[in-house]
Amino acid sequence: MNTSQRVALAVAVANLALLMVFPPYDYVSLQHGNIPTFDGFYFAFGNQPNRVLNANFLALELIVVAINACIAILLLRDPAARTGAGPGGNRRQRIILALTAVNLLLVLLFPPFEYFSAITKAALPTFEGFYFLFGDNSQRQMVTAILYIEVALVLINGALLWLLFKDKTADEVSAEEARLLARRIRDAQKK
Repeated sequence: MNTSQRVALAVAVANLALLMVFPPYDYVSLQHGNIPTFDGFYFAFGNQPNRVLNANFLALELIVVAINACIAILLLRDPAARTGAGPGGNRRQRIILALTAVNLLLVLLFPPFEYFSAITKAALPTFEGFYFLFGDNSQRQMVTAILYIEVALVLINGALLWLLFKDKTADEVSAEEARLLARRIRDAQKK
């Protein structure tokens, strides 16, 4: 592990600690029919009356920070380890990793919300739109089911694009080479 990777790991650990010290909370109000609406980030050891921890959003935050830390460690490897088609990947793969990290951050900064008056018990609730996380969301509830789907799709798309842009190694054969090899084996078996 080089110095840049150690710094990225230290930043990730600091971010994880910060997330645990200031977790997200929902406000539960009788005026809203005891429906929790997103209220913000508060000190974990403080007294927050009528507020409950939003464990789903906290879990997603922790997962995204951990994934982005892994991406940073991959991107910050020594240039000698990145050259060629080895485990270092190529330039396009590094771009895909960076874009995936940025996408994950944007998904968390603009999560889906719905107004408390439109909340139903459906498996996939409807949502009003994507709002800035640090804006006034006192009348909205975060739709974590849709947020989980968003994060999963970003990760799946990033992984598929990573594989799509993988360099072909000398050990891999093309479709034409595979057909030629199959013909040779078939001809050898006939003799």
